[in-house]
This record gives sequence, structure tokens and C-alpha cells, in this order.
Amino acid sequence: MPICSPTHRAGSLASRLLPVHVALGALTLVGGASAQVPDSLLSPGALKNMSLEQLMAIEVSSVSRRAEHLSETASAIQVITRDDIRRSGATRLPEALRLATNLEVDQLDASQWAISARGFNSPLANKLLVLIDGRSVYSPLFAGVFWDEQDVLLEDVEQIEVISGPGATAWGANAVNGVINITTRSAKETQGLLVVGGGGTELHGLGAVRYGAAIGSRAHVRVNGKVWDRDGTTLPSGQDLPNGLTLGQGGFRLDWDVSAKDVVTLQGDLYEDHWDQTLPTAVIARGSNVIGRWSRRLAESSDLKVQVYADRVHRKVPGADDDVLHTYDLDVQHHIVPGPRHDVVWGVGYRLVKDDFGPGNVAFDPRRKSLETFSGFAQDEVAVEDRLHLTLGAKVEHDPYTGFEVQPSARLAWKATAQQTVWSAVSRAVRTPSRFDRDQVALPGPDFHSEELVAYELGYRAQATQRLSLSVAAFYHDYDDLRTVEPATSPGGAHLALGNGQEGESYGLELVARYRPTDWWQLQLGHTELRVEIRPKPGSADQSFGAAEAADSKHHFSLRSSFDLPSRLELDAGYRYVSRLTNPMLDTPGYSELDLRLGWTPVPRLEVSITGQNLLHDRHLEFALPSSGQSIERAVFAKAVWGF
Repeated sequence: MPICSPTHRAGSLASRLLPVHVALGALTLVGGASAQVPDSLLSPGALKNMSLEQLMAIEVSSVSRRAEHLSETASAIQVITRDDIRRSGATRLPEALRLATNLEVDQLDASQWAISARGFNSPLANKLLVLIDGRSVYSPLFAGVFWDEQDVLLEDVEQIEVISGPGATAWGANAVNGVINITTRSAKETQGLLVVGGGGTELHGLGAVRYGAAIGSRAHVRVNGKVWDRDGTTLPSGQDLPNGLTLGQGGFRLDWDVSAKDVVTLQGDLYEDHWDQTLPTAVIARGSNVIGRWSRRLAESSDLKVQVYADRVHRKVPGADDDVLHTYDLDVQHHIVPGPRHDVVWGVGYRLVKDDFGPGNVAFDPRRKSLETFSGFAQDEVAVEDRLHLTLGAKVEHDPYTGFEVQPSARLAWKATAQQTVWSAVSRAVRTPSRFDRDQVALPGPDFHSEELVAYELGYRAQATQRLSLSVAAFYHDYDDLRTVEPATSPGGAHLALGNGQEGESYGLELVARYRPTDWWQLQLGHTELRVEIRPKPGSADQSFGAAEAADSKHHFSLRSSFDLPSRLELDAGYRYVSRLTNPMLDTPGYSELDLRLGWTPVPRLEVSITGQNLLHDRHLEFALPSSGQSIERAVFAKAVWGF
């Protein structure tokens, strides 16, 4: 595990940090509103169909949990459209997330990724909330995401909304540094038969089938299946490692227009993936989930949504750990416009998590545990005047470890002109304890409480001309009670314990711009400047200065260029530069890489493409020690998408 090896530090510091890194490494093995976008999957010249004004008018729902135009949102939010994903050549969700320039996305090996926003990145990043069709996919084991488990058929994705900055008022604890909200298309929009196939040097094989049909005049259903196989990574010497990933995933979705006012959705997924991680036998993760959602329009200015889901994950490292996790979640939301100057969203929620963690490299006491969380939230957007809107809100949660947590926010949006919005926000968010923080036997944290953030943001978003749009956000995050390793105070047992002995801040600037020089050429530029500073509080014995919590780059730059060419050809290029990781224990050098995709639509419902990834180098490191880390190799693969 790259982040788990305490190298390049003095002996005293290494010995103090070794327990948390060993535990984190073992835990890594244990775990991983729709836009009106035209159906561009099988039609050439998609860029011509959507102007920059239309892109800025995309509706998003992740900030306030109700539909609002992207151009008027008081948040640092970016949207990855379905066409963006298609033209990037991405084959899995983490690859698609590279398109959001306000995210840090680093690949460790064939199965593991480190993904975060505004700092604190690691394979076990715990300050980013991820939702797939309203279902939270973070693990209560460590309050992060096992990315090898998360997959959908990318051809079914409608859009991905990426918020950098707190989203806790709407979504609750652990939406500290950002929110990723992945929304798939309805069954009505995915009718007929779709077949996907491909493979190449690193992506050995990709196959998928989707079929959608109508059930009477009011209901539509679709089913899909997908298999995916990727080669392992290499050492800096060029030696291949047997740590490839094989994944199978299937799902269904039913959308039923019960009446003019009522819509019911029922959907579910199941998956199984195997990855070796150089163990004698493969790591296996199996999961399934089912979501039920009912939406009712109560009046012209009022609607109700009720969602319930059940999720089961079984993650097994043979001979080491065996964890079974069940999650049951209920969410009720009401949106009402009580008057000309108020727009209110409020709701309540309940979540039950049952965890059975088998003995192994990491042991929990108790082994089996049930965790209940109750929550309620309310937000009111007040039209102070026609061009000035103030949104006030708060979420109150009762966490099983820390009791009540209050997470308020205030957002102000000023529509300076029809094409320009200036916004600012002040928010409080918390990262509540996970089982790793509280119940671990070797490194207990009986007194560990929530990590806290107060965030200050200022942003500007504009449609400068018909061919140029841009968005810029500046932020300052003030953190308190960050996780540390301290001498244990309880008699007997472990000598070290987890505490809250660090504080710090992150600050920076995020810029993204889209420019269309001609009708057939589009450019997107993104740049992020980031600084993260963590230090011990008075009385703390942990002098790691955050080495166990964050490994971030100061500079991220990306440039994407997309061409619609004659003869139904498309050419897409993506360049990215990531500077050196600023972590004393993980001195990964900076790198530049280039991806290219050439697509061709010989007939209206058949698309073939060839994609090259990481073309500038035979191999490079993204989140690893230069001396022994796993390298990401150059890859070339072909893909065909055929719709009937």
C-alpha cells in the first residue's frame, strides 16, 4: 500500500505513525436533477447541438436539493455531461471524474484510487461524500469510498455534479470538502438494445449489454450487464505485478408514471469484483442494492419526494479479513414556494447500518455493531431583491458516536447581469467518527470526536460571450480537531490511541473555462492552486504535521480539446499536469500526461473509437513512493457502441 509505508522520515516519527499506517493499509484491503442534454451517444457532431449558453443553463440539484440553473448556483460546482464522458474515452467512474477540474484524482493501481476535493487526499480520503442516484456509497468503516466497488454503465449516466466545498447543510456529515452526485438516465430514455465491446493493452476486455422496453403506456424498464477486466500495474523497474481487476456488474430500472402527479422509480444493482493485490488469492467484493423512489407534485409550487434503499456489501481478503455491511436508509424531502420571495426545502432522514467485521489484520470491538443516525434539514432561499438571493439553512443530525451535530450555512448570490453571477458562502461541516476511529482494537479512539470545518468561499461565474464561459472560486477552509495518534491514557491495552490533536487550513483558487473558437471546436481549461497546512495543537504529542491524513499537489492544470471533423469523425485530446505531492512520507514527483480519442460514426447507430491513455510516458507514478510504488502504464484500446 503506497500510503501505508512510513518511509523517508526520522525513526521516532516513523515509529509513532507506523500503527495508523499499518491499520489504514489493512483496512484498504478490507474495503474501496437531469440536464436536457441531447442523446449524443450514437449521433455525430454532438458539440454543435449544445451551445455554451445551454451548458450554463443545465439544471443541478446537489447544492440545494432542488433544481436550479448552474449559472445561478452559489457554489463551486462543475457538471460532467453525458457527452463529456463519452468523448473522454473513460471506461470507469474514477476515469470520468478526471473531467472535473476541481477534484484531485490519483490512481494507485488497477483497482485503487485516491479522490478528494480541496485537499486531504489519500486512498482512504474521508471528507468527500459520493452519491449514486441518491444512494450514499461511503463506508462507515472509515467514512470514505472504496472506488473499486463503485461502477455503473457509463452509457447510462446522465450527468455528474461535482461540488468542491462543504455540502453538509443539504447532505449531512462527511460532505466536508465536497460532494459527487452521479445521476443515471431514466428507463424511458434508454429504450431498445445497446451493445458495447472493446479491449486493448491494459484494458484487456470490456463488454456490456443494455435493453429497454415499454410496459404499457406509462411504464418503462431497462436491464443491463457489464464485465470489465484490467491488467495489473508495474514496479518502477518495469516488473509486472499480478494485481489486475476483474469486475462484473448488472442492474435494472423501472420508471412508472402512475398519474400526472405521481412518479415511481425502482432500481437495483449487483456486482462482484476480484483484485489480487499480490496476495496468494484474490480480494473479493460483492454487493447489491435496491432503491425505491416516489415523487408527487402536490401543487404548482410544492412537491414531495420519498426515497428508501437497502445496500449490502461483502468484502473479503482471504485469510485476513471478512466484512459484511448492511445499510438501510429512508429520506423524505418536501419542496414548497410559500410566497414570491421564499423557496423552501426541508426534510428528515433515518439510516441504520449493521456491520459484522470478521477477525484479521484490523480488529474491532465489538465485532458486530448497529449504528443509527437521525437527521433533519431545512433551507430557505430568500429573494432579498430580484437580483440578490440569500440562502440560509442547517442540518441537524444525531450521530451514534457524538450525539447531535449542527451544520449550518449561509449563501449569497448576486446576479450582476443576465450573464454574470457573484456568490459567497460561509458553512460549517463535520466529519463524524467511523468505526476505524472509535472501535479499533490496536489503535482505539474512545474519546475521538468529530473533525470540524468552517469554510469561507467567494466565486464568480459568467457567460462572457456566446463562445466563452468561465467560473472561478476562492476558498479558505479552517479545520479543527483533526485526527492524531496520541499516547493512550487508559490503563493497559494499547499504548497509542486516536485523538483530535491537530488543526489547520487549506486555501486556494479554482478556475474552469470553456471556449468554442468555431462551431466544430471546443476547449476546456482548468487550473487549481491548493495549499494545505496542518499542525499540532498545544498539548498534542503527534508531530506528524498531517502526514497520515493528506497528500496533495499544489498545482493541477488540465486542457481538453474536442473537434467535430468531416465524415462523422471526432478527435478529442486531454492534457493534464499534476505537481509533486506535498507529503513528507510520500514524495511522489509531478507528472504530465496526454489522452487521445478518435471516434467515428460510420452509420447513425454505430460508433467505434480508439483511445490512448497516458501517452507521454511508458509508465508514471501518481500516488506512490518513487523507489517502490506501483506505476500506471500507457494504454491503448478500441471500443464499439451499437444501438438497435
